Amino acid sequence: MSEGRLPDYIAKASPNPPANRTAWYKSTAPTYAGIMLWFVFWQDVPTGGTALPGGTLAAGLGTALLALVAAALVCHFLFYLVPGLFGMKTGLPLYVIGSSTYGAKGGFIMPGFLMGVLQFGWLGVNTYFSALAVSALFGGNVVAQKIIMVLWAVVAAFVGLKGIQYVAKVATFLPAIPFVILIIMFVATVGNIGDFDAQKLVQAAQASNPGGTAVPLEAFGVFALMLTYIVGFFATAGAAGADFGMNNPDAKHVNLGGLTGIAGATVIAGGLSLLVAAGAFAKTGSPALQTASSGFMAAVISDGWAKWMAILLAIAAFPSACFSALIAANSFKTTLPNVNPFVSVGIGAAVSIVLAVTGWAGDVIIVFKIIGASFGPICGAMLVEYFLSGKQWSGPRAGFNPAGWISWAGGFALGLLDIFGVIAVPAAPVVAFLVGALLYGVLAKAGLQSAVIPMPAAAPKA
Repeated sequence: MSEGRLPDYIAKASPNPPANRTAWYKSTAPTYAGIMLWFVFWQDVPTGGTALPGGTLAAGLGTALLALVAAALVCHFLFYLVPGLFGMKTGLPLYVIGSSTYGAKGGFIMPGFLMGVLQFGWLGVNTYFSALAVSALFGGNVVAQKIIMVLWAVVAAFVGLKGIQYVAKVATFLPAIPFVILIIMFVATVGNIGDFDAQKLVQAAQASNPGGTAVPLEAFGVFALMLTYIVGFFATAGAAGADFGMNNPDAKHVNLGGLTGIAGATVIAGGLSLLVAAGAFAKTGSPALQTASSGFMAAVISDGWAKWMAILLAIAAFPSACFSALIAANSFKTTLPNVNPFVSVGIGAAVSIVLAVTGWAGDVIIVFKIIGASFGPICGAMLVEYFLSGKQWSGPRAGFNPAGWISWAGGFALGLLDIFGVIAVPAAPVVAFLVGALLYGVLAKAGLQSAVIPMPAAAPKA
């Protein structure tokens, strides 16, 4: 393919016409709300995915709630809004829009192929925590957990390839399950929230781990951890805002969909989890903070109810496992058209199983840091590209756009340094975003953007 010729995935792309668009409350908002109501997200908002004494509540409930709101707004305004506006203005999906930032050849790999690869990390996380919840039927038996993990990932991958249209119908209602469970736990603990004492929580956590050396967080550390946890969790979904935005009629719908489905749902789900954790500690004296674990729910409600609540949370999580497989399959069909999707998705599912069975997928803060390091620079570069091009999509650029790739490498490298402990980077996914944005802007002004290739006039898809 010559530098001036567009690959088929761009040349044959058809914009979604206005007649096919729908309101934010019928598309963007409920879909994103379903993501933020996933129990794997909100159960660790009080811990921040770490074993630090007191987690994100160590500096007080008010500080934790403010940090949560800040992280929710960062997700909406920095990671979602520009991709969403790109999608709305063009009617084109992320893997086409990304070609203006990474080039017609480069966009084939990033964000398209990378989005597909990372979905198997999500499938591994979903498989791990869902299997732990379902294994309550078998008394938490370890062998049963491993078997469930294998079956869960295999079935989710198969349905994602072949039967997602049926799962999508059920998935419309399943997000109500975790919301109802959060409300039940909130009602059970709300009377104790006023008695919550962050210092006592930290002391109880330290007493439960007398050999531990971890230091509780102060306010700055709480904000940094909350941003790392929430933005890292959300980063890929933020870039996918292009795919949601292409289904919205105008900028108002893009904005309202994000403010409600992303920022609003994050604050509601994460806020309820924080309130429940605070009230539960005041009620029980236990420093356990993972609010969807069977042990936590048993202490708040009862053993019998906790088992069934855990199973219901797993059932509600199954469609998202199928959607991860679907996104990966679509990505691979586009970027690897000559490879049977059963082979590519099968290999990815096998990786997901390994991540789950070994327990690596259970270390969510590392998973979220990897995702944040990968997609933080992408979202940052896209934001700068949006403003440099006059708030319009410039069109695909030739080859591998140097500004995009160098800016991504810089942000990703910084994230890796934090992950491997070479340097400590507070709020690493956000810093990776800022590095990607800054480098892209500087490199673009220095003339390191490849030339724009004119798009052929494409008829909107019916």
